[in-house]
Amino acid sequence: MRPQLPAALQAAGLCLLLLGAVPATAQVNDHASHHGAGATAAPVPTRAEVRRVDKAAGRITLRHERIEHLDMDPMTMVFQVRDPALLEGLQVGDRVQFTAEEDRGAYVVRSIERQPR
Repeated sequence: MRPQLPAALQAAGLCLLLLGAVPATAQVNDHASHHGAGATAAPVPTRAEVRRVDKAAGRITLRHERIEHLDMDPMTMVFQVRDPALLEGLQVGDRVQFTAEEDRGAYVVRSIERQPR
């Protein structure tokens, strides 16, 4: 048989639970407002130019435009590619559109498509 807590203790515990949820909710809202509406949106394809393809290491170097959902300015950087098939047929100088996500601190290309010149 479970002992019953006095009503005052039950109410205090409920208040603590509710008060504990408020700051967590506020942090989530503050974080989303910091990054704007696109922070939780699905990745939008970004235009880029292929600078290097390293099939053996599963990496591609891209000179890309701003990546809104990652809050990343234009730059040239190396991305990991988990699916080696994505690199097939790509060559230095190709213009592409790609999507990328951050995964445990690494930036990973999820899709990439060559664009006409």
